[in-house]
Amino acid sequence: MQHVQFDLEACEPEPVVAPAHVYALGGDYRLVSAWRRLEDCASLPTQSYDFVCALAQSLLARARIEVLVAQDQAGLIPLCRDGGYWARWRLPGAREVFEPGDALLADPRAAGDLAQAIARLARPLDLDRVPAGSPLIPALRQAMGGLGLVLVRPAVACPTIALDAGWAAPEARFNAGRRSDFRRAARRAAAMGVVEYSVLAPDAAGFEALFDEAIAVEIASWKREAGTAIASEPAKEAFFRAYFRAAAARGMLRMAFLRIDGRAVAMQIAVESAGRFWLFKIGYDEAYGKCSPGTLLMLHTIGYAARGGLVAFELLGGVEPWIAELWTREAHPTVRVRTYPFTLRGGVALAGDGAVWLRERMTW
Repeated sequence: MQHVQFDLEACEPEPVVAPAHVYALGGDYRLVSAWRRLEDCASLPTQSYDFVCALAQSLLARARIEVLVAQDQAGLIPLCRDGGYWARWRLPGAREVFEPGDALLADPRAAGDLAQAIARLARPLDLDRVPAGSPLIPALRQAMGGLGLVLVRPAVACPTIALDAGWAAPEARFNAGRRSDFRRAARRAAAMGVVEYSVLAPDAAGFEALFDEAIAVEIASWKREAGTAIASEPAKEAFFRAYFRAAAARGMLRMAFLRIDGRAVAMQIAVESAGRFWLFKIGYDEAYGKCSPGTLLMLHTIGYAARGGLVAFELLGGVEPWIAELWTREAHPTVRVRTYPFTLRGGVALAGDGAVWLRERMTW
């Protein structure tokens, strides 16, 4: 097991599993090379080196980030934590952008190596939104035996649409009332001007202008008031710009637009990988809300994904009412995994979580 550190934060030493090596982010080609090879086995885009690297440069710029790499390089898991004696290890991105994550495994047996390294950490671990079927979960239960406790609880599921040839014309998958709504929205859009749909795969050189156009659409929506727009937080914008730029350079980025008379009124930013269309960001200009531009663009991109032979349209985020009511009730189950080593830190973490759980139970 290699223990690879992304930054050199001065802090108290922690037990590691030998042999251990400490590297600055991108400072050792062996880590990058191993990670790139393992990406062929990724089931989530958040398992990529580019995703974690972009976080480390922005939203996690002050965090300690380490990567556990199996001895045979058949698996790895990045972990991060804040400073301070009581801070827990967690998956990068789960808290910052609320996306699912998991260990990256070419061989499920490597989960045992990773779990053993995690079990020997002095700190508790909080893995949020891990796929319920992850091989890491039973491996952690086994590795923590005699060293601490493992608690697994349901987490927010990830909505998905399983695609087949019938989704190539997505309107046909809905009832008559919904089809009538879609036609009405399309007529209203046409009454406002010339309607144009596009799904683009920009390279790194063409990315910046399209990204700026997309976040300008998003900031014109309700997300500005809610504070959830990309441009509402400099560090968040820096993360998405870095990650999507890297995805563009690797040919994985997809940027979809609905334009009326040449003006972008709805947008989507997605990554295409593992035969799936992973939807990260959506937005529409509220000035054009009467024609439901977000809905019209969603219909177009679902059809695009189905016609392209992709197996699923992944909405990421969580199961929100607008998704369940209109698009899909299917979802990938996820869980929250917490470990409590038999240490002072583990005991304090367990007591704190127990108090929170008890308080929530008393308010039901």
